[in-house]
Amino acid sequence: MTSHPTIPEREAAAVLQTYGRAPVTFVRGDGCRLYDEDGNDYLDCLAGIAVVAVGHANAAVAAAAARQMTRLVHVSNLYYTAPQVELAERLTALSGLDKVFFANDGATANEAAIKLARRWGQKRRGPDCYRVVSLLDSFHGRTLAALAATGQPHKQETFAPLPPGFIQIPPGDIDAAAEVMGPETAAVMVETTQGEGGVVPLDADYLQALRSLCDSRDVLLIFDDVQAGLGRTGSWFSWQQLGVEPDIATLAKALANGLPIGACLSKDRAAAFDYGDHATTFGGGPVITSAALAVLDEIEQRGLLSNSRERGAQFVSRLEAVEGVVGVRGRGLLIGAVLESDRAAEVTERARGNGLLVNNVTPNTVRFAPPLIITADEVDEAVSKFEASLG
Repeated sequence: MTSHPTIPEREAAAVLQTYGRAPVTFVRGDGCRLYDEDGNDYLDCLAGIAVVAVGHANAAVAAAAARQMTRLVHVSNLYYTAPQVELAERLTALSGLDKVFFANDGATANEAAIKLARRWGQKRRGPDCYRVVSLLDSFHGRTLAALAATGQPHKQETFAPLPPGFIQIPPGDIDAAAEVMGPETAAVMVETTQGEGGVVPLDADYLQALRSLCDSRDVLLIFDDVQAGLGRTGSWFSWQQLGVEPDIATLAKALANGLPIGACLSKDRAAAFDYGDHATTFGGGPVITSAALAVLDEIEQRGLLSNSRERGAQFVSRLEAVEGVVGVRGRGLLIGAVLESDRAAEVTERARGNGLLVNNVTPNTVRFAPPLIITADEVDEAVSKFEASLG
């Protein structure tokens, strides 16, 4: 009998090998659960890396996308479409920022933010004002400019030389920021919680001091809210609980619950683009923006901001009591469990075998970023499975 190649075998033959995939093929999702091709179920506490905020196969999001699919799918940004305008209005009202550019994902949203800051600097102080200051251990994306802003040298080395005009400084060090910010600096770009850097929240005092420093030096402040935004940390935008507001902010991951979208928001004072300065073919298309509007409705109507705060506090309390966990950090439902040794990869693999999906974001840190709909019982189940996975 002739055997048919498996999905992993077919993937290896047809797909560029850029991912170290776990040996599981998922075929179905429902709420906080995923099911593989053998029918095994998993409690998903990764949510596609903080993406599936309102749950797998969310009926309201699916219905919104399906309705729009039968009306209008794509016309490009040469013309107006109502869902894009409505989503922009909702995001500006929720964020307190003034304008939106729609992109395709987090990296292209960050590319837009970098270009916008450089254009602002060019208009403000001339062609030499283009430098962007970011933080060590940050992550802003895989495109070349976003990678140049990323403070992880091991991700950058393969693709050197990167675009010039970027410098990284230690997080939390306001003196280091003051030292590097001169007339050539257009913007400072930070994550309020460094997700890929190990789920490390930056102190509110530091962020407020950074805001004051940017104001005094006439420099824009950019918040990368791609992972921490849209309810993940317990407020619509991560900065809204920190007493500080950016000039530019970026969103992506959770905005359309798994459909590809990014957004670059700005205050009017930073909205420096002119016609033709930046563009995208697919960004802000009517199907994706219709889905995103349904996501916002779900977060609002189901009280998911408060659920993020409450379930996040429950996670922290439970994880702190687990033997082998030496620290728990994060905000809301973006949580890092710090282990006593560098065995996060092993624990992540064991957890998957126990029906729990998390990931090893650093050698000693396991990240939890479940759907915002997760229940108290599911949090207890997740921590019990995690505890069993520690061995």
